[in-house]
Amino acid sequence: MRLEQTFLRPLTLLLALVTSSIPIGTAQADEAAAPRPTPVTRPAMKQLLEGMKTRRERIPLPEPSAAEIRAAETDPTVLSYENRLRSLYLPGTELRGYLGFGGTAPKRPNAPAPKVVIEPDPAVTLDYGFKTRLFWIASRVNNCQYCLGHQESKLLAVGMTDDDLAHLDTDWSVFPEREQAAFAFARRLTLDPGSLKDADIDRCLEHFTGEEVLEMALSVAGNNAINRWKEGIGVPQAGNGGNSGWAQTGVTGAHSYLTPTAEKFKSLASAVAILTPDDAAQELVATEASTELLSLAEMARGIDAARARTPRLPLIDEAAARTLLGNLTTEGPLPAWMRLLANYPLAGPRMVKAFELTAAAAELTPIEQAHIHWTVARRNRAWYGLALAESEMRALGATAADLADLAGDQSGLSAAERAVLAVADALAASPVVCTDAQFQEALDATSPATLVSVVHEVAMQSLFDRFTEAAALTAP
Repeated sequence: MRLEQTFLRPLTLLLALVTSSIPIGTAQADEAAAPRPTPVTRPAMKQLLEGMKTRRERIPLPEPSAAEIRAAETDPTVLSYENRLRSLYLPGTELRGYLGFGGTAPKRPNAPAPKVVIEPDPAVTLDYGFKTRLFWIASRVNNCQYCLGHQESKLLAVGMTDDDLAHLDTDWSVFPEREQAAFAFARRLTLDPGSLKDADIDRCLEHFTGEEVLEMALSVAGNNAINRWKEGIGVPQAGNGGNSGWAQTGVTGAHSYLTPTAEKFKSLASAVAILTPDDAAQELVATEASTELLSLAEMARGIDAARARTPRLPLIDEAAARTLLGNLTTEGPLPAWMRLLANYPLAGPRMVKAFELTAAAAELTPIEQAHIHWTVARRNRAWYGLALAESEMRALGATAADLADLAGDQSGLSAAERAVLAVADALAASPVVCTDAQFQEALDATSPATLVSVVHEVAMQSLFDRFTEAAALTAP
């Protein structure tokens, strides 16, 4: 569909509201009920990235407390929308829980020292710029326009040009073969984790070690998590483009994503975004879920097949993993996902701790958490995650009839529970498939604290599903 037919740019929308007979409230309601569109071309994408600066936040916040105001005198970021959400509703958790394998940006000359310095993991070895290109690809597939804007800035800051970014979207042949293999892996892992084949991993293993492929999987998994966090809670883009926004700041000191696009790229359709052949002639198209929902029978077959598979990425010996993880381990056989993370002596325990903090969150009950895990894993076709979620629910007393209800019309759940799971499924399907209206319905039925916890839970499960499926862990 053409942009003018479905999704109007902000100025066009304003003119339409002023000159037409459509009530403003009706137009706003229609806009809130539709997912943000997917840009087909680079100029259309830049328009949407710039428009993110005026995005509406989804979660209402109370007035800042006296303590927050005092803290902001030395650190103004304390009062940012995102930081306040996490401090109020997710105390103890950090964004680094999603991005523990993304690497550290090179220090900009004359830039102030970072407030928090995280000790780098010696086993995390892949180049920051390379992993940022993978982040860009994940964000393009997910249509996460907030994260796309940030990755554009980061890649320009490490030396890529606008033409390079256009090639990243339309023609990978200009990149080294090893990066092309990694790009294809990142796209498939983002789009449909359960569809990854041994051949996808084998192609990467021609250029990378098993530990490096796992590092890529963990990095891209974290990218998918933060895509869902940013889009779920509705974070507006910073007016200055974020920490690397200086790379798009002109001589006037004003930041803008609306930079010139070379003529040869202006009308080229993305080869990364989820598009059909008919979409190539458009500017923007409707965003839809990347996968179809599985039936109970399909899930059972997938789990059975996963119980017979052999992990294709390296697991650390259980005794060595227990020594590394210490009190983060559990009784009984150590879960395979922990043995995967134990490949990384610093980043691995930090991620295990992030999952532990999520599980300990008090806002959601254990059965509510299990329902979200199952809902997200179902959408991701993540067999290992599905098997664990089913085990969680059965341990909490769920029956076969309860599982059938969860997979069906969910008549056994309350209206609030159904609204929450609709948000979880939409965020899992594609971060922007969850509309403002859908999110508001769940917010009205629950509370800001609940919805923030739900978005975080979805983000962490999206991370978990991707690295466990990349490794083809044997389902329990």
